[in-house]
Amino acid sequence: MAQAEGACPLATSRLELNLVRLLCRCESMAAEKRELNEWRLEKYVGALEDMLQALKVQASKPASEVISEYSRKVDFLKGMLQAEKLTSSSEKALANQFLAPGRVPTTARERVPATKTVHLQSRARYTSEMRSELLGMESSAELEMDMRKRVAKEPRSADEKQSASELDLVLQRHQGLQEKLAEEMLGLARSLKTNTLAAQSVIKKDNQTLSHSLKMADQNLEKLKMESERLEQHAQKSVNWLLWAMLIVVCFVFISMILFIRIMPRLK
Repeated sequence: MAQAEGACPLATSRLELNLVRLLCRCESMAAEKRELNEWRLEKYVGALEDMLQALKVQASKPASEVISEYSRKVDFLKGMLQAEKLTSSSEKALANQFLAPGRVPTTARERVPATKTVHLQSRARYTSEMRSELLGMESSAELEMDMRKRVAKEPRSADEKQSASELDLVLQRHQGLQEKLAEEMLGLARSLKTNTLAAQSVIKKDNQTLSHSLKMADQNLEKLKMESERLEQHAQKSVNWLLWAMLIVVCFVFISMILFIRIMPRLK
């Protein structure tokens, strides 16, 4: 059993050791603030996918639970990179909502899985970006109102009035676009909340159904054991009665033959 450098968990092969080291590196890079043109993390995640596929077909591969946890973390990192490539912050928040971080810490020093920490950080960042966009729209609307008030107070000539009307038209269009964008963001936020509540409801119902199925399976198993014992006892009783009946018939036939020989006269 080899151990990775630092605090990486135990690994059963050289390939798994390299995978754990690279996974630790990717998680630490994902937790840091990166530049827009950063390409190393995406390349590392691609290498992780290749190593994971090789680990699955390896002869001395780890337990299925360990491989599932590795796959869960690699899928999370891949989904996080795809969410970062989206254009609007609302789409990023929606995509981030459906990511599933790891359940077990990758290193022995971690108390909470690093992917879960990264998930919370990205959620807070996208929420802050959405809030900033909404506040920016409100500030822009206030600026437009101030401009309109100033133009209304100043004396105008014919050209100025025409320019002011054109400016009002442009401002109205700009305000309409902002209102439409704000409505779309609010709709996405409502959709995100609805999808989250629906997913929670479905998961809760599935858990209840699973618990009920497990309970019914336990009850059926107990009934099956009881019926098997009763059937075994019944079979043993049937065999005993049949054996005694055969013995009685044999004895009766033997005694009947003796009596028949004694009673019937001998042939001369």
